[in-house]
Amino acid sequence: MKNSKILVPTDFTAVAECALQHAGKLAQHFDSEVILLHVVAKEKEVEEAKAKLDDVIKKTKTETNINLSGMVRVGNIFDDIGDVASKEKAKIIIMGTHGAKGMQKLTGSYALKVITNSKVPFIVVQHKPIKNGYTNIVLPLNLSKDTKQKISLATEMAQYFGSKIHIITPKETDEFLSRQLKANMAYAIKHLKEQKVEFTTHISDGKISNFAEDVLKYATANDADLISMVNFEGGGALFGTSYEQKILANDSQIPVMCINPVATRLLTGNVFTA
Repeated sequence: MKNSKILVPTDFTAVAECALQHAGKLAQHFDSEVILLHVVAKEKEVEEAKAKLDDVIKKTKTETNINLSGMVRVGNIFDDIGDVASKEKAKIIIMGTHGAKGMQKLTGSYALKVITNSKVPFIVVQHKPIKNGYTNIVLPLNLSKDTKQKISLATEMAQYFGSKIHIITPKETDEFLSRQLKANMAYAIKHLKEQKVEFTTHISDGKISNFAEDVLKYATANDADLISMVNFEGGGALFGTSYEQKILANDSQIPVMCINPVATRLLTGNVFTA
């Protein structure tokens, strides 16, 4: 993340301001550049949007010393957020969402669609401010080999902030599936030990169908600052869209780090393959 770029989409709401605060904390830690992006539907809206961005940038620069710039793009959020992140070579996108019950402006229930159209990892936040970083990271593990991607990404974040990773897996009674879960757990433990990252392990007591609720209860109980998630939007191994939506729109407003289940460019610029 040193001297890298962080993209923050904004619709000038309170949750977008919170996302900018998270980005500012990371930028100060890594000496990164923050790019504030606003997407408009029509060309005639550009000048007004630029004026709003300038106000946000001036206000932020008087309060912090981060390297901050703004950009207005004509298009739609589903295509342009990921496209701008790729073209600017951003290492991560930090995006605000209004959650399941809030007003659906920039993201809301559309968050998964925005994430799915990006090759760059996301941190999705609600109104909960960042403190000193992400010191407690909850890492749910499932049956998919793509789980290994988020292990690497969570490990990198943990190394940056000196975090503890809390691994949680669903309870599985089927012997074959149980062996697969144990294999993923063994991989995670080996990897974290090699990278000298502090961790704990926990097996959920509930049914697999309730795993999202179990993850959120566990994250809340352990004062988590971040939940790491692989996006299986549209269906996937073990979990589907409802799982991701519950995690992203959690009532505890815990930020969620999310990647898509493909070979993903990590914060260091390397490519991890499962």
